[in-house]
Amino acid sequence: MKTELLHIGFGGVIAVNRILAVVSPSPAPIRRLIRQAKEKGLAIDMTCGRKTKAAIFLDSGHIALVALQPETIVGRLRQQRERLGT
Repeated sequence: MKTELLHIGFGGVIAVNRILAVVSPSPAPIRRLIRQAKEKGLAIDMTCGRKTKAAIFLDSGHIALVALQPETIVGRLRQQRERLGT
């Protein structure tokens, strides 16, 4: 099985088949989940010191914090799927 990687900015990539959801970190319930993930050591900060604009929930229970807008990430996912024909 071939693993597809998605570029999420600033040199970071995520395995596409592990992504469950891409959301904005603004709503209070999402902020609460991010705080809990940080306490448990399950948050992955991939912002390189920039403002967190999206949170990517992974099937392993980790949350990747990203400095790209959720719309940008979803657009890249769609482009990649179209390019690969899936």
